[in-house]
Amino acid sequence: MFPLRDTIRSRSFPLMNWALIILNVLVFFFESSLGPIGFERFTRLFGLVPARLSLAYPLTFLTVFTSMFMHGSWFHLLSNMWALYIFGDNVEDRMGSLRYLVFYIMAGVAAALAQVFFMPNAYVPTVGASGAIAGVLGAYFVLFPRSRVITFIPLFFLPWFVEIPAVFYLGIWFFSQLSSGLLSLGAAGAFGGIAWWAHIGGFLFGALVVHLFTRHRRAYAHWHPDEYWPW
Repeated sequence: MFPLRDTIRSRSFPLMNWALIILNVLVFFFESSLGPIGFERFTRLFGLVPARLSLAYPLTFLTVFTSMFMHGSWFHLLSNMWALYIFGDNVEDRMGSLRYLVFYIMAGVAAALAQVFFMPNAYVPTVGASGAIAGVLGAYFVLFPRSRVITFIPLFFLPWFVEIPAVFYLGIWFFSQLSSGLLSLGAAGAFGGIAWWAHIGGFLFGALVVHLFTRHRRAYAHWHPDEYWPW
């Protein structure tokens, strides 16, 4: 399944969401300009390596922040930015740009810490905005349960475009991450691959704290009448 767009219009221009997308793209352009060897060195220096974190070297914890703006490939970048483009504008609309930025960064930190907690001995660098974006997905899950996601599904070589309820689409995504995360616990601590627990931690953080960041219902309803406000 490939999401194309959701059915909710943003009532304001998602300035911060676009700024985050542009920043991630620019960082990846910089990474790519370093060449293969430079790319690898940059990733190992600024990517999150759980086994390298140490209170004796506080600067290593900066990678919790730097890693969330880095990506390992074009596919990694584009898939993350596409999800942020689809779901982030509505969440920013409910929070306001500054609150959304704080929420995004905190979701990324929560995601990174979840990955470190469950994979403390991993030596492979973890990079990507997917943990922070998972927080945005968790917030969207709570804020817009009646939304629908227009999804492309290739069946028998024919394109099918289906409107799937957002709670179903995001719920299936979350449980796929959770099942993969539980399976990864049986792997060695230094195993590489997808940071499942970052996705899980980010999503749960977004779903649990979203209402601490949303603007007051009456103030929002006054400027942006919205049929989804019962939620």
